[in-house]
Amino acid sequence: MIEYNYPLLRHNSFGLDVVAERFFGYSTDSELKDYLRYEYDSSTRMLHIGGGNNLLFTGDFSGTILHSSIKYISIESETDDNVFVRVGAGVLFDDFCRQAVECNWGGVENLSLIPSQVGAAAIQNIGAYGAEAKDTIVEVDAIEIATCKRRTFGVQECKYGYRSSIFKTALEGQFVVLSVLFRLDKHPRPNIEYAALRDFFDCGYTPNIEEVRDAVVSIRQSKLPDPKRLGNAGSFFKNPYCSRADFELLRRQYDDMPHYDVSDDLVKIPAAYLIEKCGLKGKRIGNVGVYDRQPLVIVNYGGATPREIVALADEIRQSVNRKFGIDLMPEVIYV
Repeated sequence: MIEYNYPLLRHNSFGLDVVAERFFGYSTDSELKDYLRYEYDSSTRMLHIGGGNNLLFTGDFSGTILHSSIKYISIESETDDNVFVRVGAGVLFDDFCRQAVECNWGGVENLSLIPSQVGAAAIQNIGAYGAEAKDTIVEVDAIEIATCKRRTFGVQECKYGYRSSIFKTALEGQFVVLSVLFRLDKHPRPNIEYAALRDFFDCGYTPNIEEVRDAVVSIRQSKLPDPKRLGNAGSFFKNPYCSRADFELLRRQYDDMPHYDVSDDLVKIPAAYLIEKCGLKGKRIGNVGVYDRQPLVIVNYGGATPREIVALADEIRQSVNRKFGIDLMPEVIYV
């Protein structure tokens, strides 16, 4: 059933009071196909959203919002070492993480508490604490909007990169994800290489995946605001890459600058460090601000408008560029 002038307050984690001209929620692939066959108008703007956790609506949406409620988690096959689990696109990713850990299936515990639905996680290639969604994805089942034909994308076909996939680049807006097949480990090998996780556990202690999940949840809750209490979209900016030569020049001025080696010639610098060095951590302008515990997060203190959030994001980018010569790119998608 199509709903008109539909409020999106519950469908964007920034808590912005915007509306969609039309809204269509579905719980089966056949409902989606019926909509695309009989209701879809290619001349009308259309956007598929998950939980709205990585979106910034810049105003009311003129067009149709699609939203998946396809929710199931099922074992598709098993081997001695792995279990292959298919998950509906509308499942909350953290619900999937929790069930995997309860079954002692390893691979997604480091991604715990990321506010995303599974379909959006596969499109965005969510990542945290040394892990990315692509590390466990086998294939993505999707439907082509123009033809209503199903297509299965192997993980290599998804062209995954840092917070990116083919669904955000060459095929942007052309497919809707129905389900994702994951390969999980029956003999988990916890990954605590990320500095925050290493620091969490005593030196020499090897945790199990339940303990890793608990640690990730604890760390995230200590640094990131709950969107139900303080509107936000998590990390607003991507961590930038720069050449090793440029990094060495920067480190002469800022000897405490952290970095992660990507390759012999490429270095990744934490955007949070750059923003904090600009003196912006905790800064508040009207109804919006930079979160005082994690400068990567822009928060809505209540009643913020899209324009206020955009203005603060622009100020952050300009400040970082002036000080470091680095252009921060938003991780959040502007709509």
